[in-house]
Amino acid sequence: MHDSSNTPNTSQRARLVVQGLLFSLALLGLALPVPAQAARIKEVAAVEGVRSNQLTGFGLVVGLDGTGDQTTQMPYTSQGISNYLKQLGITLSTAAASQLQMKNVAAVLVTAQLPAFARPGQSIDINVSSVGNSKSLKGGTLISTPLKGADGEIYAIAQGNMVVAGAGAAAGGSKVQVNHLSAGRIPGGAQVERAVPTPLQEGASITLGLEASDFQTARKVAQAINTKFGAGSAQALDGRTIRVKAPADPDARVTFMAELEELPLESTVPSARVVINSRTGSIVMNQSVSLGACAIAHGNLSISITNTPQVTQPNPLAGGQTVVTEKADIQIKAEPGMLITLPAAPQLADVVRALNSLGATPQDLLAILQAIKAAGALNAELEVI
Repeated sequence: MHDSSNTPNTSQRARLVVQGLLFSLALLGLALPVPAQAARIKEVAAVEGVRSNQLTGFGLVVGLDGTGDQTTQMPYTSQGISNYLKQLGITLSTAAASQLQMKNVAAVLVTAQLPAFARPGQSIDINVSSVGNSKSLKGGTLISTPLKGADGEIYAIAQGNMVVAGAGAAAGGSKVQVNHLSAGRIPGGAQVERAVPTPLQEGASITLGLEASDFQTARKVAQAINTKFGAGSAQALDGRTIRVKAPADPDARVTFMAELEELPLESTVPSARVVINSRTGSIVMNQSVSLGACAIAHGNLSISITNTPQVTQPNPLAGGQTVVTEKADIQIKAEPGMLITLPAAPQLADVVRALNSLGATPQDLLAILQAIKAAGALNAELEVI
């Protein structure tokens, strides 16, 4: 007798087939390449005049545990504390001010960035750095410090307890230190006192400035704006500047800017560039770099100098002195450089593979890439930082 309890019916079989198809489609979706997200205008351009401003000021950090400045060598520390006490109604004589020995005080420079549209009463982060011979700023408190802009006006007042990420200890002539102890940070340590006007609401148009000069990108930004807001809304003035007509009403202008910054741009191929860090030997190149066919010979030159001490002993009863001299042995070794032919490499992976075949160190590649560029075989712009 047939047992129907173990046999799936028609609806069960259909459900299993649908589940299998859905699973297959899910695997297929994972296997398909995900399209790259298009860049937005806000990521390649910014409104001219809407920017942050640098602030700086001279201040004092107090409450240090004997790790402050040695005032005998740092006179501006004692002068700074003397001026601060005078503001509080405490006047010191010249002799008393010259004899101050404040091991718990350190002179510092305070820096901050005043962001665009910052209003009075808002808080900004500050960085504090020692300018004297203080051993550590850990545990110190920054007293009221005015922060000035490039025009000499005060835009913020800084004060607060410092956060120093470093740590250190010293005893018996030995010293251990982790990170820097002469610099710290105070989150929200300054209060804005003056606002900086911005040209966002001025005139009948705004000007967008690209992060990097590129005519193709400027043209595509203008096309995207004209497609969204109508022909004639934007005009590319050069490879870095786009003029855009904007509403006169402040609220409408802000809404217009919010929609404008979210407009997507067609992906553009960046100009070929190779960035070389001459200090660290780092080399970075983008995907547009290509290499023409060329031949390279690169050898190493090593110079070794060996000093051998020689003792000259006088004869007995001669009354002379023993003289020690050194004999220098200099050797120069030039390793032969084999001539290696590099094929044309149109792709970045091919360029990397061709350069790796040379077996050269990053420092050697600095000279090799510059020579290839001079020979006209490297289709990229070299930038040394």
